[in-house]
Amino acid sequence: MKFSTSKNELQSALQKLSKATPSRSTLPILNSVLISVSENETTIKSTDLEITVIVKMPASIESAGSVAAPLQMLSSITSELPDEMRVEFEVDDENKIRISTEYGNYDIVGKPAEEFPNTPTVESEKTINIESVVLKDIIDKTVFAVSRDDLKPALTGVLFKFQANNLTAVATDGHRLVKYEKLNIENGVDLGDIIVPKKFLNLILSGLIGGEIKLSVGESHLTTTINEDQYFTRIIDEKFPDFDGVIPKDNDKTLGVLKKDLLSAVKRVSIFSNKSTHQIALNLNNEEVLISTEDPEQSTKAKEKIKAEYSGDDITVGYNAAYLKDVLSHVDNDEISVKLKSPISAALFLPKKQKDNTNLTMLLMPIRLND
Repeated sequence: MKFSTSKNELQSALQKLSKATPSRSTLPILNSVLISVSENETTIKSTDLEITVIVKMPASIESAGSVAAPLQMLSSITSELPDEMRVEFEVDDENKIRISTEYGNYDIVGKPAEEFPNTPTVESEKTINIESVVLKDIIDKTVFAVSRDDLKPALTGVLFKFQANNLTAVATDGHRLVKYEKLNIENGVDLGDIIVPKKFLNLILSGLIGGEIKLSVGESHLTTTINEDQYFTRIIDEKFPDFDGVIPKDNDKTLGVLKKDLLSAVKRVSIFSNKSTHQIALNLNNEEVLISTEDPEQSTKAKEKIKAEYSGDDITVGYNAAYLKDVLSHVDNDEISVKLKSPISAALFLPKKQKDNTNLTMLLMPIRLND
């Protein structure tokens, strides 16, 4: 096998592939990338067995073949080369790889291509086309609320409910919940419920720039192609909890506030909160919100008042400041409407004005305030 490419093309490909390579693995082959050269194209593939990425790389091909090469070593030497320098690869029958540049030669040992895991097959696939900007907005608004708890696998991804004319995406970690509804979708398909891993969504995010993207859904995998790069992921085969059942319908107290006022106040006050509980209190009355915190361990406390519109009985509610900042940051409107019921029930955070054909609902559970 013999081919050459530029440092920039190689580095770009390796950077994409590194995101799908496991940081730790009991299978040493997963620390490699599979370089495959045919008569008319060169591809490089990486996988962690859950997610697979195949990048097509421009190259001048002399002879075909394939080899598994160590990703870390390839990335290290590539990053030390000048931009646009040509890099030549030559592989012999014993999988010994010689990398040549005008500076010199670098010899490494690869592994047989047969040892590298096969690409997933997406059989009996159903497809849906979705605007890139819509999918990007969904990912931006939901992945922050995905759970990191591997003991709750259903919550480690975003639920997508594909219906004929609507798409609903939901993420929750038990403390926060986001429900994003996109209405009146053209070319909608009733695919049912699919839980997509957070890592896959973060991987494709940077490529969602414009136009439409096609998602192909099989029995156990989902795949898409972005700018000639192919992405595969295993679908999380779990039942997502009943999210509609936890979204309150009878919250009768309403707070209207400027997002920047509340968010900036929470950021400042939370600096002085307890580093393990991140506890912060919101005291609401008809003209203002008092944001306060106290950490007896460090003898620190802080409070700020901001103007707001509030209807309902005065109430004091405690929140984890980190979760509250996350929720406020992801409401995409200058004004936020917060619907509450009591200090121990979930609050809803909504943009005062929803985007066209979009309903965004964020839920945040309170925490019990220390006396």
